[in-house]
Amino acid sequence: MNTNFDMIKWDEHGLVAAVAQEIVSGRVLMMAWMNRESLQATLDSGFATYWSRSRARLWRKGEESGHRQRVKLMEMDCDGDAIVLQVEQEGGIACHTGHHSCFYRKWQDGEWIENEPVVRNPIEFYKAL
Repeated sequence: MNTNFDMIKWDEHGLVAAVAQEIVSGRVLMMAWMNRESLQATLDSGFATYWSRSRARLWRKGEESGHRQRVKLMEMDCDGDAIVLQVEQEGGIACHTGHHSCFYRKWQDGEWIENEPVVRNPIEFYKAL
């Protein structure tokens, strides 16, 4: 494993927050978790690989949907406890709900409202939901 990974402040589960940001627009697409293995897989392949806490395994973004994230640049924050992946989002969909970004709700007038349409129905690109 890469010894430069020691600069990262991994949490008690060996994870670090990873934010995927669209390189062209600057739009935040999603937040996920990475461990050492997923970070190394990302570096090796050039495509975002995360650690899925719900599946308890590596999760190669787009492995089911085809909506991969080609990593163009990686940055770490000043505290070493967060990583930003600047990506090219394949298929224009980052969210499992079919939205362009996972951040498609905004707080308005005391409630969360959807402020972005579904790009494509997720039933079309997931085998089983």
